[in-house]
Amino acid sequence: MASRRASAPAPAAPVPRNLPRGRHAAAREVVLASQRGRLLEAMAQCVAEQGYAATTVAQVIARAGVSRKTFYEHFADKRACFLAAWEVGNEILLAQVLAAGEEADGWRARLRAGADAFLEVLAAEPDFARSFLIEVLSVGEEALARRAEILERFADALAQTHTQALAEGAALAPVPRWALRAAAGAAWELTVEHLRTRGVEGLAELAPQIERVQLAILRGEYASG
Repeated sequence: MASRRASAPAPAAPVPRNLPRGRHAAAREVVLASQRGRLLEAMAQCVAEQGYAATTVAQVIARAGVSRKTFYEHFADKRACFLAAWEVGNEILLAQVLAAGEEADGWRARLRAGADAFLEVLAAEPDFARSFLIEVLSVGEEALARRAEILERFADALAQTHTQALAEGAALAPVPRWALRAAAGAAWELTVEHLRTRGVEGLAELAPQIERVQLAILRGEYASG
């Protein structure tokens, strides 16, 4: 993947090839050296191709090139494997969004850089995008709870941008937590709808829309009228 921004994860948690990779991806090059890494990659691919419900453990192990015994040494069942892949992928996605923001010059640039990085990763990794933004909705309550957690962390990133804006002298009012959460959710849902209807084609076109939503929240425009 070209032009991604993230610190490499620890080698103990190998990253599937079809999950997002960053500019500093040295550790990720060892992903297929482990059976766990191959299983996470295979899960992402199978779910992207046919949906979570239709994906079977047999298909995943065939794609990964490991035995059924090996699969169950790593995961209790199909859902556990999917959630592990989801967790790894979203950790990297969030890391790249944060890293892009840290490289930006000023809080406004930070907003746009984060939106651009978010969409770049997904556009470059269609299996990841399809599996973990759309199919997660059919996996069950635990998956939905984890989705809520990752959205809270994106809201944390927006809160950091708000703090940075204030430090730079921006005339912004306090922003309640629910508004930050709404901004994170809006970006996620805009992306999900685009992926559902158009796939990753033209995904970068959402960046200005996401930026405007976030600006409106940080400026308190939701409170006007």
